[in-house]
Amino acid sequence: MSLNRKLAAEFIGTFWLVFGGCGSAVLAATFPDVGIGLLGVSLAFGLTVMTMAYAIGHISGCHLNPAVSLGLLVGGRFPARDLVPYVVAQVAGALAGSAVLFVIANGANGFDAVASGFAANGYGEHSPGHYSMVAAFVAECVLTFMFLFIILGATDSRAPAGFAPLAIGLGLTLIHLVGIPVTNLSVNPARSSGPALFVGDWAVRELWLFWLAPAVGAALAGIVYPLVSGERRTTA
Repeated sequence: MSLNRKLAAEFIGTFWLVFGGCGSAVLAATFPDVGIGLLGVSLAFGLTVMTMAYAIGHISGCHLNPAVSLGLLVGGRFPARDLVPYVVAQVAGALAGSAVLFVIANGANGFDAVASGFAANGYGEHSPGHYSMVAAFVAECVLTFMFLFIILGATDSRAPAGFAPLAIGLGLTLIHLVGIPVTNLSVNPARSSGPALFVGDWAVRELWLFWLAPAVGAALAGIVYPLVSGERRTTA
């Protein structure tokens, strides 16, 4: 599969993750009388990844997330030469998904991206539960570690074939159930970057945490999983 095809798949997949996941939070979570709430948003993020894993997993691996690409690189599953192109495609897809969501959301009277938060990630006063920066960093780091551990295990050649998308999608759902109250949950720098650029101000200032913490957690998982599983890291 050519790199251009892989990058196109990553762009579309990340577009879907941000549009579907953040869209559920922005458009449906607090809809009068029938809002989908925490469980609905968590399921939406899990479903976006699960559906795209079946749709493009055979094309690009369905990373949709710079932290996933980094974790797979550290774990010996992904070539270093493709990391930057993948990250660029993922961030571009996230921005496109956020842009389309912004256009739709603006169709409602009184919509304000800054006032609503536009599903951006934050800590302190911008955390849904007003969790501190340290709590947010630890949560994002640990939850990304577990997400990558699930991905590495579910896609191990020794794992049952065909079930990886289910495990990964359900894993992301569970991670959101835990993490949304803390930071709105990121575990994905691209997902954080799209909404943040439309909110501006505090969301951009706090964006560093949602790049650094997921990167640390993902890299640690890339180191730990081969040690636990006995898998040999082979990709340069």
